[in-house]
Amino acid sequence: MKNNAQIQPDQILAADPDWWRGAVIYQIYPRSFQDSNGDGIGDLLGIVQRLPYIASLGVDAIWISPFFTSPMKDFGYDVSDYCDIDPMFGTLDDFDLVVQTAHKLGVRVMIDLVLSHTSDQHPWFADSRSNRENDKADWYVWSDPKPDGTPPNNWLSIFGGSAWQWDPRREQYFLHNFLSSQPDLNFHCTGVQDALLNVTRFWLERSVDGYRLDTINFYTHDKQLRDNPALSPERRNATIAPSVNPYNHQEHLYSKNQPENLDFLRRFRSLLNEYPDKAAVGEVGDAQLGLEILGQYTAGNDFVHMCYAFEFLAQAPLTAERVVEVFDQVDRVAADGWACWAFSNHDVMRHVSRWNLSAEAQRLFTTLLMCLRGTVCLYQGEELGLTEADVAFEDLQDPYGIEFWPQFKGRDGCRTPMTWEASNGNAGFSSSKPWLPVSAEHLGRAVAVQEQEAGAILHHYRRAIAFRKTNAALAKGELTKMQATGDVLSFIRTLGDEKLFCAFNLSDQPTQINLPRGNWQLVGSELGSAELSTGNVVELGPWQPCMANLV
Repeated sequence: MKNNAQIQPDQILAADPDWWRGAVIYQIYPRSFQDSNGDGIGDLLGIVQRLPYIASLGVDAIWISPFFTSPMKDFGYDVSDYCDIDPMFGTLDDFDLVVQTAHKLGVRVMIDLVLSHTSDQHPWFADSRSNRENDKADWYVWSDPKPDGTPPNNWLSIFGGSAWQWDPRREQYFLHNFLSSQPDLNFHCTGVQDALLNVTRFWLERSVDGYRLDTINFYTHDKQLRDNPALSPERRNATIAPSVNPYNHQEHLYSKNQPENLDFLRRFRSLLNEYPDKAAVGEVGDAQLGLEILGQYTAGNDFVHMCYAFEFLAQAPLTAERVVEVFDQVDRVAADGWACWAFSNHDVMRHVSRWNLSAEAQRLFTTLLMCLRGTVCLYQGEELGLTEADVAFEDLQDPYGIEFWPQFKGRDGCRTPMTWEASNGNAGFSSSKPWLPVSAEHLGRAVAVQEQEAGAILHHYRRAIAFRKTNAALAKGELTKMQATGDVLSFIRTLGDEKLFCAFNLSDQPTQINLPRGNWQLVGSELGSAELSTGNVVELGPWQPCMANLV
């Protein structure tokens, strides 16, 4: 392991073990955020340069996608050294500067731990594949072929094809739920768990404030390697994988979501508890059981603090009825858990394009997100209203998109460089050609442009985040009486004596609502909240919210 001298956080970050509950987290995809050295790829010193901007949004924390040493077959989600920085992103000293600078600005730092698999270039895998007798022989999931030489079972990879890859060194197959260059670790091996907990401790000693845990429900596999059953067509959906991917044709009963996973998560949480004010959010990738798993993994204080939900990352437009359906299910299967909600991230089409949102609709959905119970994740550029970029096939970098083109164009369209300036040919992102082309459509939405426009969506995000912080019931309170009345979604948030009524017209047609009984004072005018009409009747314009405090 590299030098892990502890970096002392600045005192501006007040001790608060509950800081994560209701927090707003800003996701940084480092390759595309800010290039500091002119190689066309974003890096850690670029993040340092832009941290004042991030702090100006009012967010509580950043989550940085992987920056570890990697051959970059899956752009950092294939790790070859968990305890060092890939040279394209910088050095450990650069990372320490990210943490120190963020803490001085009152922003916590979460990093992306990819524990379910490594790169096939990791030294652990090199040892494991060398023969069947070495001390890491069982650190990965190996299996003999069937008598006819075919893979041991029918498990599929999310990136297409069989989840098994033949290795001539051992004359066995190894499991890979993603690329064949991303072999899955064997969590049934205590040595693997110990090694990964040492990795976790290494970054805790460098004063990270928490973790985003990639593919948390993929850690453990069925020991018997039983076949997954078929999934009936009516139960399939494209939440986790595109519809053109046969991965959707199986019920992944044995390749993930195993009960033994909870044993490792107990050990992980026990380690985090040794350090004050740390938190973890687990990414749950399951199209059928996502919220049930969220409920299991966040129940009580034994596992992770929160889970990153996929329900609002779907292709279908988000309706009032759908929001009610999701929260009703949360009440049924995860009442004691805690969700982390997002509309966009580095793996899905940006929601402005996915839902074909007008400027007014963008503002409403932003306000809605800040009023929901749970923690919030924003994806870089979301606050600028960035659309999905159209990346030509010859410019594609994502192996997922190359595999399924043109029916699925991959994830590069949401990963194009952040636009800081409109006048600069590379949008202020880099002094040289970026690794992905800057979208010309994004230049007019650059940060420098929006900073000068009072009505820009960027300022609305700032106001919505501030509104969430000003009203404690939104961050940490209960949510009750959620209902959909036509296109209007409404609910009440309560914390102690504070009670806030929220309603949202999720349509382009005007409507009206009645406030609940009581003496309500309308608030949120800075977010376009409606005004009282007569009595307790409120006229809602297209894509207009209404927020009111009980006085």
